[in-house]
Amino acid sequence: MAQPSGEFRQEAARTRGGELVCGGLLVGVGAPEGSEARPCPAEWRPRPRRIERSEPARGPAGGPERAVGPLAMGAGPADLPLLDREADVAELLGLLAEGRSIRLVGQAGSGRSALLSAVAEAAADLAPGGVVQLCGHRRTAADLLQDLFAATHHAPGFRPDPGQLAAHLAEVAAVVVVDEAEPSDTELEELLAAAPRCAFLISVAPGSPVLPAGSRLRDHLVAGLSRSACLALTARLAGRPLDVDEKAWAVDLWFESEGLPLRFVQAAALLRQRDVSVDALVAAEEDRHDVFGVVREPVQHPDPAVRENALRRSVPLPSVAETASPAVRLAEGLSEPAQAVLRLAVALGGECPTAPHLPALLDVGQGEAALAELADAGLAVSIGGHHRLTAGALDLLVPHWPAQGCVDGAAQHFAWWVGHGSVSPAQIAAEAEVVIGVLLADRAAGRHEAVVRLARAAAPALALALRWGAWERVLQLGQEAARRTGSPVDQAWFHHEAGVHAICVQQPSRAVAELETALTLRAAAGEQRGVAGARRMLDLLRAEGRQLPAAPVTVAARGPVIRKIAARVPRRLRSSRKRRIVLASAALLTFGVLGTATAMTIGTDQPKGNDPHGRLDDVGDSQDGPLPVPHASTTSQGGGTGAAAPGSPAGDGTSPAPSESGASHSPSASPSHRASRSPGAEESQTAQPPAPQPPVTQQPQSPVSPPPGNVSPSPGNSPSPTPSPTATSSSSPSTPPPPSTGG
Repeated sequence: MAQPSGEFRQEAARTRGGELVCGGLLVGVGAPEGSEARPCPAEWRPRPRRIERSEPARGPAGGPERAVGPLAMGAGPADLPLLDREADVAELLGLLAEGRSIRLVGQAGSGRSALLSAVAEAAADLAPGGVVQLCGHRRTAADLLQDLFAATHHAPGFRPDPGQLAAHLAEVAAVVVVDEAEPSDTELEELLAAAPRCAFLISVAPGSPVLPAGSRLRDHLVAGLSRSACLALTARLAGRPLDVDEKAWAVDLWFESEGLPLRFVQAAALLRQRDVSVDALVAAEEDRHDVFGVVREPVQHPDPAVRENALRRSVPLPSVAETASPAVRLAEGLSEPAQAVLRLAVALGGECPTAPHLPALLDVGQGEAALAELADAGLAVSIGGHHRLTAGALDLLVPHWPAQGCVDGAAQHFAWWVGHGSVSPAQIAAEAEVVIGVLLADRAAGRHEAVVRLARAAAPALALALRWGAWERVLQLGQEAARRTGSPVDQAWFHHEAGVHAICVQQPSRAVAELETALTLRAAAGEQRGVAGARRMLDLLRAEGRQLPAAPVTVAARGPVIRKIAARVPRRLRSSRKRRIVLASAALLTFGVLGTATAMTIGTDQPKGNDPHGRLDDVGDSQDGPLPVPHASTTSQGGGTGAAAPGSPAGDGTSPAPSESGASHSPSASPSHRASRSPGAEESQTAQPPAPQPPVTQQPQSPVSPPPGNVSPSPGNSPSPTPSPTATSSSSPSTPPPPSTGG
């Protein structure tokens, strides 16, 4: 493929970067490690402003008084007025004036787009908001809503979320005309519900399903033209009146085509090609006479028109079969530049690049003339800012017009073009379908590296241009090509971008899946910055409540206990039925242990009321009888004598609290073990520091072991007297008191 002259072929492709606001998120696009979304500060959020009807329209919308919108809709060849459509226009205007929404249905080539243009021009004063013309070619329902918002509000770089979009569009009262709408019936109903004060006129593809019951839309069939209208249209486009033979041929075509206008546009193009052949015969005859001369002057009619008609009858008219599929014959009669453009459009799946790209792609100097020739021949139509092949032309031309390398280098050109600073987002949006066509052509040719390069360059540009349906499609194609090339870095980048796209369109489940895949690939490739970016996106999802935490759902208080028990199960039992049995048993055991502990805690709530420290008093290991009753003993010194059992922590002075083990305890093993019944003992207990040291205020409370004879072997050896109110030491309820040895 020829490249344009200049220095740009040595210039590397640059990635377009920038920021946009999506709902409450500020999305940074074009970073080396991938796009990133974060909460948008309140002062940075745009404040959309309604566009008044008196303001000029943005983009080639056909004039400020006629329509408001960024896109142009294609009209018929040479912009001729409509024929035999007055009744349709009047009926549609009446329905729109009543606030009805209409769906135009009909066969391919029935003139739906031309009828939409005529109605849009006549309906300028029906609604306060005027007329908004949109293009539905390769647009999703979300793209159409964004285009409607952009056509009625001034908020560049802002894509509102569904809630904000409904609030802004609820105030719009306009006639919305959508050509070549591709969303399903359910999505069209959502489109109508998002703008309840608008009346919609929508053209859909042939074969669309019947509207469901209760739909706000009403079908209007666009039928073929009458015979007289078809003959008049053919004569207008042919540029001359039809002779008798041509009229008969046109009538046969009318019966065969049911009056489809596109068929007569192509028939007129065939007649013009026939006229070119007749003109060539006339010129050849005149040249022969001038150069060679004649021996005897032939008998000729003096009127040149008569002589031309005689030569025209020598050129046969196309047959009915040829007029039924005229694309191949029309293509053969085109000029060389038009044929080159047609071949490129066939290779790109029916999408024609705009005229400025043709010199770089095909070395065609007059791209506008070539596109106009295709449109006049009925092989292409202007839609959404660029041209595409008409219905049925692509299928007829593919077997006869192979690509032959006409798209070689197109990916390199568009990768450079989308990143150039002089290219506006609106221009990128208009070429979105062409870029996707280049990606598909390179994928079919096996040039996966070129697909990856173009997809990485075009995805940020389409995101900034707010063509998010095309953005998603480019990411899908790039991700597939990256897998085929085996590049984990490129795969991680596309997965990351797909995750950010899912965040922007509020699909958290898909966003988490894509970002986790990108995180895994980047961690394996050692991309630390990419790993950090993916983790920030995952944290954003969880912080905003868009996605539940990744931790498994378990019982909060008892889950860790179950996991600890399950971790001790042998590995050979961690599978299938054995594993489930062991885990179930462990869970039951855990619940039993916890239930027993809870019951013990409830059962000891009453004695705990006299224990300011909340400790449980345990029974000794050798004691199997009931819990003893608290007992206080007096000595000859007038105080309670207590001694700890040998080997107990209290007797050793190594613990600040009395022993809770199974060993026998003295009634006064520690002054802080049980609060005394007397005020003096309580005051002593309050002043006692928590440090592990024996009390020094009471001389009889020396931590020495009593003689063996003073220790009671069982609770039944001594009665349980009531504690004396004048006792100065506390008594322990854990062991029975020893028998009194003195008075």
